[in-house]
Amino acid sequence: MEDKEFSDFKMERIECPKCGATWLNGQHYWKTGRVGDTKALSNLVCGVAPGPGCINEDHKEGHVYGEADTWQKRAQFINRWYEER
Repeated sequence: MEDKEFSDFKMERIECPKCGATWLNGQHYWKTGRVGDTKALSNLVCGVAPGPGCINEDHKEGHVYGEADTWQKRAQFINRWYEER
């Protein structure tokens, strides 16, 4: 019998027990399937309901990542869009 070569392909799926956020092979993905941003996840999800159980390595209690998406930035976008109508 001939030796077969096997790839080192692996699939690792990790889900946050607190919010259900999903990482595939270390990359966060939003529920929509789009590639995620763990700093935006921290601002939009992890920081909304503080407490134990969050597995997002970028989440720091009380910290807001200014360069990432926030609820304030989303509200400003909606307000500008509404005013232009």
